[in-house]
Amino acid sequence: MTWRASVVTLFPEMFPGPLGLSLAGRALERGVWTLGAENIRAHATDRHRTVDDTPFGGGAGMVMRPDVLDTALGALADDRPMLYLTPRGRPLTQATVRRLASGPGVVLLCGRYEGIDQRVIESRQLEEVSVGDYVLSGGEPAALVLLDACVRLLPGVMGAAESADEESFSSGLLEYPHYTRPAEWQGRSVPDVLLSGHHAEVAAWRRRAAEQITRERRPDLWAAYLAAMPAGAVATAPGAP
Repeated sequence: MTWRASVVTLFPEMFPGPLGLSLAGRALERGVWTLGAENIRAHATDRHRTVDDTPFGGGAGMVMRPDVLDTALGALADDRPMLYLTPRGRPLTQATVRRLASGPGVVLLCGRYEGIDQRVIESRQLEEVSVGDYVLSGGEPAALVLLDACVRLLPGVMGAAESADEESFSSGLLEYPHYTRPAEWQGRSVPDVLLSGHHAEVAAWRRRAAEQITRERRPDLWAAYLAAMPAGAVATAPGAP
């Protein structure tokens, strides 16, 4: 089944953009997934193609109109989940990406200005998603991020499916360090264990390294990882409680 993505945007020319290259681009050419960009302005009804208006209650900026957005979303309504990309949304996680990638596809609404009318979110039951604790000029870059994360998990997109199982967040940890040739570079050596050929020891070293990096850089992930460990299991990272 082809995974279908639709982006509702004021700037359809931004797509596919980088999604037309590399893994995602080749998968797009092969028909593993499809991508459509719905121009919000095409659904405005006045001669000026107005898509925004001043906010009730006053304040700076403009708000995208509910009637125009609803018509644009209605043109795409089917069995796919509809997501609104916004800094106030729930953080995008690898678990969410896996859930979306395993479904029929997504409809992504990209806001602009100060945001969109709340009534559209409620009426269309939009899932609000954030790609980070920062503010972008619009939802389009966030849509590119979400789509790239989903597409690479579709069957047949990645060359080695097992590599996805070892990436950051797949096991609740950040990824371990990587090394390749040459074994000596600028006075820095590859850890001996990675040259040993002993697969069990390599796996154990990678687990310890992933745990240590997660503990040092992401205390929130580390706490969740420890909480999810089976009773009696012990973390192996240096300094682990």
